[in-house]
Amino acid sequence: MAKKSQKKNNASSLQDRKEMLKDLDAKMEDLKQSTAEMSQNMKQLLPGQMKELEKREKKRSAEILGVFAKHNFYANGLTPEELRSTLEDLGPTFVKIGQIMSSRVDMLPESYCKELEKLRQNVQELDPALARAVIEQETGKKIDEIYKEFRDKPLGSASIGQAHYAVLKDGTPVVTKVQRPLIADMMRQDFVLLKKLASVFNVVMEGAENSEDQLDLMQVIEEFEKVTEEELDCRVEAANTKFFKEHCIEDEEKVTCPDVYDDLTTERIFTMSFVDGYSIAKRDRLIEEGYDVEDIGRRIVDNYVHQILDVGTFHADPHQGNIMVMHGTPCWIDFGMIGRITDADVNIIQSLVLAILEGDVETIANSVMSMGAASPKTNRDRLIEDLDVFLDRYVSVTSINDLDVALLFDEICALAEKHHIKMPGKFTMLIRSLGTIEGVIEQLCPELNLFEILSNKMMDRAKKNFDLEQLLISTGKDVLEISKKAARIPALTSDLLKSAARGRMKINLELTGYEELLNKGSDTVKTIMMALFACVLFIGSSLMCLADISPKAPGGVPVLAAIGLVLSVALAIFAVRNMSKK
Repeated sequence: MAKKSQKKNNASSLQDRKEMLKDLDAKMEDLKQSTAEMSQNMKQLLPGQMKELEKREKKRSAEILGVFAKHNFYANGLTPEELRSTLEDLGPTFVKIGQIMSSRVDMLPESYCKELEKLRQNVQELDPALARAVIEQETGKKIDEIYKEFRDKPLGSASIGQAHYAVLKDGTPVVTKVQRPLIADMMRQDFVLLKKLASVFNVVMEGAENSEDQLDLMQVIEEFEKVTEEELDCRVEAANTKFFKEHCIEDEEKVTCPDVYDDLTTERIFTMSFVDGYSIAKRDRLIEEGYDVEDIGRRIVDNYVHQILDVGTFHADPHQGNIMVMHGTPCWIDFGMIGRITDADVNIIQSLVLAILEGDVETIANSVMSMGAASPKTNRDRLIEDLDVFLDRYVSVTSINDLDVALLFDEICALAEKHHIKMPGKFTMLIRSLGTIEGVIEQLCPELNLFEILSNKMMDRAKKNFDLEQLLISTGKDVLEISKKAARIPALTSDLLKSAARGRMKINLELTGYEELLNKGSDTVKTIMMALFACVLFIGSSLMCLADISPKAPGGVPVLAAIGLVLSVALAIFAVRNMSKK
């Protein structure tokens, strides 16, 4: 009876998880962009910028090309530093794209990601008068009607907006994030232009020989646009924060996050409770004030593991600046970027880690192929061969404590890419996030093992999901099926021998692992046949030149012969070019 109750609770938990994520999706879809006109005050503060925006679309293409010409990366090579400075010169849209790319290790090497993280720094502050004007326009009230105190000096500035400390009329300290005026229009114009350019250019990766290796530039731009559009709407971050508070925080005395003030949150401003603390990076200060850094670190890790395994929604940018300590309690902030994984995704990751510890290469291959989307070029046999080599490096590993899981997942992603298995962004986001928080914990309390806690949680989860009754039924079915097939073996053997005796047996052989070689051989044969055909056509057309055939071209050469000569030369040139490429 207890087992049935436990299974019911597990099913209920899974159903709750699905309902939570479904509810969050519904809230996001309900958000509509406002078309509010600018207040007169803002128009007076932005006359030059508004005129510039009107002219911008016409000359923006030339401006972008001018920046690329200035950096001349096609001649000198695109180094990480050159990429960062190019994006900075291109403006806010490209800076935001760079910030997004900094967390996408599936798209760029780690050295580029680290360099692009610098795009989050040294952002010019917004004029305080403009920040006040935005708040007044969004709320329809004067600053003095909303706040008892409002500090013009921002707590921090970013490419899209900046945060200001304020005190409400009732004495509650808050932080109000203010979006930069016109930034949304500028970025949307840039994305329209980028999509126009993407529809013209066909970007092919170096060494690509067919459509499967082509980079879908339009798809990449649309993905960046979707992420940026969410950051242009402060209500998205507000909804993420409220969801996180409700579902990811189990005990606010252990870990917490800010409260959201809905009446002071719109598309362009976001108000939350002020976190009266400092970054987790200030380890020495924590120790000086008598806090147990290991206890704080464990609470952060426990909550982070809960986000991934129990809720399926996790903080996707858990760097030191986004984890504060408020009176000894860790506090998550900045929910502009969250990751989401399903219960099935967690099962795949769990299966992958356990298979690596057990050295089960077949299960690893299945897990990798389940995580991503395989292409027709994916060869499972070759993948298993490479996984055998990969496992040799972990032959002595008997515990997840001995694994560098972040590095392990990076290697798995590299293998997937090599074998044409495209990993979804949610997995690469999770891997990047795990690597980031591992670094945070190493700085805070090196003796704490993030992946030991994660593995213990996985083991507990596996035990809860284990169903002995169902396993026995499934095993019984397999045994019965094997017995039925075994009973047919004598009859099948007799039929096989009869067919062989009568000469009616055929053997089909299938070569695997040689598809690429065979395809290249087939292409070469086609090219040689084309060259031979061109030679025959040329000789035949030359002989026709001696015949008296009408109609004739100027010079007395028969038209049919002239066409044959031109066609034979064109085919010969085409064949030679194909062979030179190969």
